[in-house]
Amino acid sequence: MIVKTRVFDLSCLRYQSLSDLARAMGLSVSQVYRVREGKRGINQKFIIGAVRAFPERRLDDLFYFASEEPVASGLKG
Repeated sequence: MIVKTRVFDLSCLRYQSLSDLARAMGLSVSQVYRVREGKRGINQKFIIGAVRAFPERRLDDLFYFASEEPVASGLKG
C-alpha cells in the first residue's frame, strides 16, 4: 500500500499556482513539484504542510491508500 494525495486536485480551487500551494504548505516548490510528478514519496513534512494549507479538511480528504501497481516482468510464458 502506498499513500496517495488529493492535494493537487483540491489546490486548483484555492491556490492559483504550485508556488502558492508550496508557500501555504511551508515547503519549497521543488519538493511539491516532485511529489506531484511522482518523483518523491509523500513524507511527514508533506502531510503536515497539506494540513496547514487545507485546515478545514480531514486527513482522509487529503490522502488515501492505493495498492502498488504490479511491475511487468517482461517474461513470456
